[in-house]
Amino acid sequence: MNHKPRKRFGQHFLHDPRVIARIVALIDPRPDDALVEIGPGLGALTAPLLERVAQLHVVEIDRDLAERLRAAYPAERLVVHTGDALKFDFAALPAPLRVVGNLPYNISTPLLFRIAAFAPRLRDLHFMLQREVVDRMVAAPSTPDYGRLSVMLQYRFEMAKRLDVGSGAFRPPPRVDSAVVRLVPRPAAALGARDADALARVVTAAFTQRRKTLRNALGGVIDAAGLHSLGIDPRLRPENLGVDEYVRIANAVNRAG
Repeated sequence: MNHKPRKRFGQHFLHDPRVIARIVALIDPRPDDALVEIGPGLGALTAPLLERVAQLHVVEIDRDLAERLRAAYPAERLVVHTGDALKFDFAALPAPLRVVGNLPYNISTPLLFRIAAFAPRLRDLHFMLQREVVDRMVAAPSTPDYGRLSVMLQYRFEMAKRLDVGSGAFRPPPRVDSAVVRLVPRPAAALGARDADALARVVTAAFTQRRKTLRNALGGVIDAAGLHSLGIDPRLRPENLGVDEYVRIANAVNRAG
């Protein structure tokens, strides 16, 4: 069966057997793992994963591809969920859950934030993403790639880029290169923020005006004296602060509120 890639779903199908083998080796699935694949597509990762696990869940938005997968594998081995991963309830699957996927570039950032909400139920995640996005995820403070995505995901996860993947590994080839990143949820005791929503508001406010000083970027959230009391120089810029500093600011704002 031929399948024409659909632009509205951001479909680029992985086909390079060497890359597929390396990704599966990185995941290192075991028979009893609770594993879900987001966007299985034509099943390039699905097939080798099923060789290693007793049961695999997949979330596929394309109804034609979902039916193709249902026809190819027994229902007790492959559980196909037809729908949008941005709306899928990952809490309905067994925990601790392992998540893998070649994420569509057009929804990768909102999907990462969506999945982060389920972090307490997750064991680890392996995602193929646009390389630029992965570089932003793992970026260190005071570097050009460091921003809101870096802070919010580094708060929730330990992350490492594991593999660079060229565009030729896909059909059709995307215009950008990709990378595989591994995410492991941080222990709850290590998180520190009294209110995750307050942290998100502070970080969003800071990086909305990232070229301004903290005094100006966070002027509507905390004043210069408040920053000084936390041991933070208000003349610094948002990209100069690490995750812990943002947690301190958010906790101070939360107490004041």
